[in-house]
Amino acid sequence: MEADLLRLPAQWAGKRVLVVGDVTLDEYVYGRPTSISREAPVVVLEYSSREYLPGGACSPACTIQSLGGVAQMLGVVGEDPSAVALRECLQHYAVLTDALVIDPDRPTTTKTRICAQRSSSRLSVQQVARINVLDRSPLSPAVEDQVLAQLEEQLPLADAVLVSNYMLGMISQRVVDAIRWLGQKQGKLLTVDSQGDLSRFTGYDLVKCNQPDAEAALRRSLVDEEDYRLGLRQLASDLQARRVMITRGEDGSSALERDEAGDWQYHHFPVPTRSEVLDVTGAGDSVIAVLTLALVGGATFAQAGALANYGAGVVVRRWGNIPLTLTALTAALTAALNEEAS
Repeated sequence: MEADLLRLPAQWAGKRVLVVGDVTLDEYVYGRPTSISREAPVVVLEYSSREYLPGGACSPACTIQSLGGVAQMLGVVGEDPSAVALRECLQHYAVLTDALVIDPDRPTTTKTRICAQRSSSRLSVQQVARINVLDRSPLSPAVEDQVLAQLEEQLPLADAVLVSNYMLGMISQRVVDAIRWLGQKQGKLLTVDSQGDLSRFTGYDLVKCNQPDAEAALRRSLVDEEDYRLGLRQLASDLQARRVMITRGEDGSSALERDEAGDWQYHHFPVPTRSEVLDVTGAGDSVIAVLTLALVGGATFAQAGALANYGAGVVVRRWGNIPLTLTALTAALTAALNEEAS
């Protein structure tokens, strides 16, 4: 299987994906632990460095660009220093940023992670605390109108639209409906990765969620394979979706698709045996990015799911929300192929 998969990424070059969602600046502040504070029972860190990485919907956008595609980011930022830093992060990965909408009354969502680091190695990092700066309120009508105007301008240029919903107000019902209507009218592939609110995404080509959000939508627990088969079938029916996927953490992911004959096909993608989890941040983002590129590049759903699984296996072995690259994905596939041959 890996030999076939290795040939597929070459078809992603130049595929354009419009990523619509809640953009986030991920800030990492590193310090060396030196003592316990006399003011409270907390560790004292002496500052050593700071870095910014693209988070939220920016993560799949950067991964798409790093895998050979072309990513256009559509989201809302504030008029603040975090917005400047976020644009620089996106531009570092060559993501197109001209469709970002500025809302001066809203802060740029920023997640600051305070991290203790005993040495220069990433393996020595331990997150101590996280501070979120955000506004979960719905977009104002004026800002929402600007988003819809950008959507109408950018969607015709794209091969696919990826919706990344972090429940931070960007993905309103008007935006959801506009993407579906415009996308279906123009024959675009429409994919979704949503942290809740699944019922709003009816009529999309692919809906991905994690296990807790799937269980919340289904109002029951998912334990064994039969639970997942039935749960996926219910989600596909409720959402009128051709494909649905549930990521299952250390158990990989399960998916369901309706084939050309109208029959339902169940897939389970186990975690690659080489995966040693260091940091799960960005794993789900890499999955939806790879799925979208692979499908728009002509892969079958089974192939797309397998590629996404290998991609997630790479991401969880690294610290920080660092986008998956084509080189890293190819290396993982090649290693798996060599293991299979031996």
